[in-house]
Amino acid sequence: MTTDGEVVLQARGITKRFPGVLANADVDLTVHKGEIVCLLGENGAGKSTLMNVVYGLYQPDEGELFVNGEPVRFTSSSDAIAHGIGMVHQHFQLVPVLTVAENVVLGQEVRKGPFLDLARARREVAELSERYGLAVDPDAKVENLSVGAQQRVELIKALYRNADILILDEPTAVLTPAEVDHFFGVLRTLIDSGKSIVFITHKLREVLAVADSVVVLRQGRVVGTADPATATTASLASLMVGREVVFEVPKGPASPGAPVLSVRGLVVADDRDVPTVDGVDLEVRAGEIVGIAGVEGNGQRELVEALAGMRTPVAGTITIDGHDVTGWTPRKVSELGVGHVPEDRSKHGLVAGFSVADNLVLNRYQRRPFSRRLVFQRKAITDNANREISDFDIRTPGPDTTAGSLSGGNQQKVVVARELSGDLKLLLVSQPTRGLDVGSIEFIHRQIVRRRDEGAAVLLVSAELDEILSLSDRVAVLYRGQIASVTDRAEATREHCGLLMAGGHPAAAGAA
Repeated sequence: MTTDGEVVLQARGITKRFPGVLANADVDLTVHKGEIVCLLGENGAGKSTLMNVVYGLYQPDEGELFVNGEPVRFTSSSDAIAHGIGMVHQHFQLVPVLTVAENVVLGQEVRKGPFLDLARARREVAELSERYGLAVDPDAKVENLSVGAQQRVELIKALYRNADILILDEPTAVLTPAEVDHFFGVLRTLIDSGKSIVFITHKLREVLAVADSVVVLRQGRVVGTADPATATTASLASLMVGREVVFEVPKGPASPGAPVLSVRGLVVADDRDVPTVDGVDLEVRAGEIVGIAGVEGNGQRELVEALAGMRTPVAGTITIDGHDVTGWTPRKVSELGVGHVPEDRSKHGLVAGFSVADNLVLNRYQRRPFSRRLVFQRKAITDNANREISDFDIRTPGPDTTAGSLSGGNQQKVVVARELSGDLKLLLVSQPTRGLDVGSIEFIHRQIVRRRDEGAAVLLVSAELDEILSLSDRVAVLYRGQIASVTDRAEATREHCGLLMAGGHPAAAGAA
């Protein structure tokens, strides 16, 4: 555990309250120069709130902040930036239509006389990119960059503003495994250059891989610290959630019945009218989980959206429970007994300004008992919300709280609670645990297995191969919009799936 360097950031007794919520309670945090401190905790534990206080986005109700030994009080992020603190948020703060260089200098433009000096901006971005191993093209449009490249732009923005203390909020949540490996190399380069990093995460393996010290929050309080040299994933998980965590949910063998979902020759185009699903044949039976493995961007999103009625196929047929639903609306598909947990909960899963109670009935608000003669039945809606809040452990002050004010993990629980409730024939689940902590992951995995055991057909799409292998009864690998292989779980090894995900030949994968 690194503690030899000088203290560059210290928080003492930070308390932050919101209506009905004590987000941080008497929190202490110390960061030394040249150190990576991992701030670990469940969704809603107060990690992001604490760092938003440090970055000046929130002002603490109690407590003090010190930067390089000097007391500070920030009233905005500009104050924090002026003191050498930079933050890369989980949701990037970039303008898609601008270039990398334009995004980096936005708000701190360099000028040559009265004109913007873009040539100098490009040179400075290129120099920062080279120095820290953040490979990006200064002239590239942000909208054309991968998620990993956009994150590198955010890092360059902070470094351009002379940040010596970097706060990274769930930085690996949207990265592929290869991008994560590269990102960790970047972190070490930054540390070697004298920077200090606060790494907000809930991914235990990553904590053990990169942290110099670990601070664990639970329900807004520091419940312990850990040395990555001696900690284990089990000990960290227990500290996070206050109990022993099961990393692989127990499930018995599947007892598949008749096909519920049948897809034949399906072709689906993306938003640019480029076919990204190219002739897919697939079948999911009652009482089984079929997992779709693949590197993101190989047609998973378009496939699930077509099945859920959100995207009209170019060709092919979709049959659910004996009905040809090709081109049906999402409501008509849902009324067949189809639940859909979308990839992007913020965009397609929730109405942020609506209450938790209203979000929990978005897919059936027009039905009894929630509506009668076109009039909402508020008591029934509230009673339903109280049940789901309890059953799915949704951390919220109450059913009337707006969904947008919840932590990301609790927003996901709202979506999962809604879509897994009722009489399900088919469950479409896309990236169900993205951005969730180990306790929430365990809970949601149990719910998916429970619906399988109750006879629902489940199609699971995940970028986490471990999740696919843990939950699936059969595994399909999607590569460039086509099913490369469908394999019983017993035969679907990591090597087999990994080779197919990278475009390897099935014969070679079978020999792996």
